[in-house]
Amino acid sequence: MNQERVKELLQEALSENDSLFLIDLQFLANSKIKVIVDGDDGVPLSECVRISRKIEHNLDREEEDFALEVTTPDIAHPLKLKRQYKKNLHRTLKVKTEAEKFEGELVSVTEDNITLQWEAREPKPVGKGKQTVEKTIVLPYEDIKEAKVKIIF
Repeated sequence: MNQERVKELLQEALSENDSLFLIDLQFLANSKIKVIVDGDDGVPLSECVRISRKIEHNLDREEEDFALEVTTPDIAHPLKLKRQYKKNLHRTLKVKTEAEKFEGELVSVTEDNITLQWEAREPKPVGKGKQTVEKTIVLPYEDIKEAKVKIIF
């Protein structure tokens, strides 16, 4: 399997739509190629088909048989790229760092970090009972071990 040719065809296909970006490209056993793409505004099925055809129609099956899968990231998979964080702005994320876990709304995404915001119940400073307080944390990308979008029904 000419992996460089596959990469070249994939880049050509992605360059035709600036809102799309590559998450992962895998060359698996039995000549299986798995492409995972995402988009700033999602990825319609027609784009997966277009990318698949761009690759498949420009490779020679006579030379080597292969299986090609073009898909979008599964919601259960963690975010990998900064661009995915931007896409999920104002959604609830579950974020793990080395020492802690956080769950909150993604309110800001910069080149270096993300900002989560959530409400928590804490004891009142004076007297009995609890009060609701708004919490915010800024997390540098290098501190994030895993971040997933929480599905809320």
